[in-house]
Amino acid sequence: MSEDNVFEHPNQSSKPKRKWVKPLKWLGFILIPLIIIGLLSFNWFIDYIWMDSVGYQQVFTTIFMTRLGLGIAGFILYFIVAYVTLFWIHRAYMTFLKPSTIPPILVNKKSANLIILSVAIIFGVIGTTMVQSIGWEPALKVLNYETFGETDPYFNLDISFYIYLLPIFELVINLLLGLTVFMTVLVGLAYSVFNMYRDSRVAQWHLGISIALIGFFIALNHLLEPYKTLLTNQVNWFQDSVVYGLSYTDDMINIPKSYILAGIAVIGVIILIVALVKGNLTWMAIPIALYITVALAGQLVSAAVQSYVVSPNEFNQEKQYLEHNLNYTLDAYDLNDMTVKEHPGAQSLSEDMLERNQATLNNVRINDSRPILDVYNQLQTFRNYYEFNDVDIDRYTINDEYEQVFIGTRELNTSDLPDQARTWRNEKLRYTHGYGVTMSLVNEITDQGQPEYLVQDIPPEGELDITKPQIYFGEEQSQNVIVDTKVDEFDYPMGDSNQSTRFDAETGISLSGINRLLFSISEGSLRMFTSDQLTDDSQLLATRNIRDRVERIAPFLDYDQDPYIFVRDDGSLAWMIDAYVKSGQYPYSESHNGEDNYIRNSVKVMVDAYTGEVDFFMVDDEDPLVQTYANMFPDLFTQDIPEDVRKHFRYPVDLFTIQSDIYGTYHMGNLEIFYNREDRWEFTTERYFDQDITMEPYYITMGLPENDYEEFMLMSPYTPRNRQNMVAWMGARNDGDNYGELVVYEFPKQRNVYGPQQIENRINQHSEISQELNLWSQGGSRVIRGNLLTIPIEDTVLYVEPVYIESSNETSLPEVKQVIVAYEEEIVMEATFDEALEKVLALSNDDIPDAGTDDESDSEDPSNDTSDAPSVEAQETLDEVSDLFEEYRNALSNGNWEEAGQIMDDIETIIGE
Repeated sequence: MSEDNVFEHPNQSSKPKRKWVKPLKWLGFILIPLIIIGLLSFNWFIDYIWMDSVGYQQVFTTIFMTRLGLGIAGFILYFIVAYVTLFWIHRAYMTFLKPSTIPPILVNKKSANLIILSVAIIFGVIGTTMVQSIGWEPALKVLNYETFGETDPYFNLDISFYIYLLPIFELVINLLLGLTVFMTVLVGLAYSVFNMYRDSRVAQWHLGISIALIGFFIALNHLLEPYKTLLTNQVNWFQDSVVYGLSYTDDMINIPKSYILAGIAVIGVIILIVALVKGNLTWMAIPIALYITVALAGQLVSAAVQSYVVSPNEFNQEKQYLEHNLNYTLDAYDLNDMTVKEHPGAQSLSEDMLERNQATLNNVRINDSRPILDVYNQLQTFRNYYEFNDVDIDRYTINDEYEQVFIGTRELNTSDLPDQARTWRNEKLRYTHGYGVTMSLVNEITDQGQPEYLVQDIPPEGELDITKPQIYFGEEQSQNVIVDTKVDEFDYPMGDSNQSTRFDAETGISLSGINRLLFSISEGSLRMFTSDQLTDDSQLLATRNIRDRVERIAPFLDYDQDPYIFVRDDGSLAWMIDAYVKSGQYPYSESHNGEDNYIRNSVKVMVDAYTGEVDFFMVDDEDPLVQTYANMFPDLFTQDIPEDVRKHFRYPVDLFTIQSDIYGTYHMGNLEIFYNREDRWEFTTERYFDQDITMEPYYITMGLPENDYEEFMLMSPYTPRNRQNMVAWMGARNDGDNYGELVVYEFPKQRNVYGPQQIENRINQHSEISQELNLWSQGGSRVIRGNLLTIPIEDTVLYVEPVYIESSNETSLPEVKQVIVAYEEEIVMEATFDEALEKVLALSNDDIPDAGTDDESDSEDPSNDTSDAPSVEAQETLDEVSDLFEEYRNALSNGNWEEAGQIMDDIETIIGE
């Protein structure tokens, strides 16, 4: 073979390779970006399809387009700054340095431009992330905000400036300042080569402009500081003021200091540029040293004024600022329209009074929601895969009677299915929903101490007709399921067989076409894509936890921790979730727990338990924040509220707790008392199990003293700080046109009105009651003292507490065994509320004499004095109880629960006699 032939074969074979290389390169350049974009945008497609299925695609597109716009703006900003900076540095190098000292790749114009362009693109990508950190929400608010129609008393600016504009001004300035500082450091390092900043005019101008921008943004930051003094109580690095918002030290020192520092920043920039051009390093240090000196001096002067001018005469110095703090805090928490009245706390309980307030007494809650949850889970689940997560309190008109009720949902928890039943088919296609609700009266129990049901069992039976008992959406963290498949869904157990059903709504995500592939990938389920059990009519029910569902639709709202279920007039079930709009930027307002200082419950969210449909009801169209959100998302809210939904609105406990806490301090209208916090009110405590806990607000049906009708109220008693007597109670009205009205009744300060903890202590000290409670607490049983209710009745106050008994094993069943009623000095414990109330009334009217208070002739006769030694009959009774109690303990230890229960009933009968 010739030498030519030796080289001919490789050359010939390389031609086809070269022919395919170029197209493959271009294909790679096209496909790789498309794959990257596809991966990045996959979740966007999934979210859009889901949002479209729930009818809120406009919310998604608005947020998406805003984020896209911010991303593009960030890319352009960072790209331009990086490109100009690098181009300027390259130009300075080329004009100042010899080509031999510069790397060849930078000398070549084409390669240098390519490097500059590539680095600028990388900076642009970083900028996209950085600018998006500003957030789509503040950006949209600025573009759509509604004014508050109220100005601050110092700068005379509308509150909207602090809520919307000030935060985004601060974010933008800090973003630009951070970018400028970074670029200035880069420029400084670049021009430190061969001391270019001394001799190169191009380098000097570049470095000078960069420094000037830093000074400009620092000056802008200082110009914002006076406005920020209205949002904090911090007056310097070391001290806080007694005033939330502008204080004396802010007014006299901090605000002028901010303007001075802004001026020094601007003047210092000019000095720096001149010094840089002249190459005088000493001059360059002067403005920096001056700025640092003034900044430190300002902090020290502020601390000195706070310590030596304000503190010795703090009230007089801060008086006018305290008034702003008081008024604006009340406004921020919607406490300005509080109805405040005096309550005499009189000793006026009578039979006539009880008759006039029979509806209140009929709805006294002798059941407690905490033990009731255990009862529901023991008696109303029927299968181990059902679960009651919560018990809610609501009111219904049943048989023309206004009734307060407990209600709980029987949700499905597939994790409790037997292991052999936990297949993909069962968990995704067959076991898809919970079933029905259980409802019971708060004020009635059976002879066995169990709740009196209004709705119970499966299928639900009772006073209400439940037409759609299936619960596909609830509080359970349920996984996504697929409906309308070839597999019938399990509905409820029925003897030895199971009843089946099929989902009959069109509210899920259709799995026809490309959707099936997309959501199989999203779910990470190959089985979902390949299963022959799915059809073109199949639907995916995704995000079935109701809180996750509403947060996914409207993440900018805050949601209450306790959604509650209710029955609509058509028999369907729906969830209600209270939603809040909040801000931490309300001037002069004290923040709650160091976070937000403005809150409104402007939105109620309803989620259909069957279909998953979500409605956002705007219930306060005067709130500027919710008006702003309505401008941002025109299709989100509705003000058309069905009457059967409105009548189940509850004033939310979370909001009431915050308002009660704030009002405990800010009810003090007298500025001097407010300054000294002399009349601080706090939440009371109560006994639960064997410890004292802070009493939570509770719902109660009662008539206000000035009204002749009962209504659903949310209520919380107050006690003075470090005291246990009741000083006031606060309530929120829930019914009809009075919904949302807050009322406070203050008790006389001249005499003691018992607080809940004082009543609890008196129960503990009551010889007979404490003895019985201790007796029941032994031998494998536990005593649960339920919610101690403070019940105002006209001009007096009654206290009621249910007493539960349960065995200490895991399958315990709490039972109401006694009811304690307290009034003034009288405390009684009886088997029923009516018996206890009757006895308290008799004692308070001296119809039943106390032991040891017979007439004088009896007390003087030694033969009638039985206080020193028990009678023979009493001793025999004690011996009998002791023997029975020993039998009771033996029965418990042997697991004879029925026998133990019978013995305990005998003990209770003897003690009662």
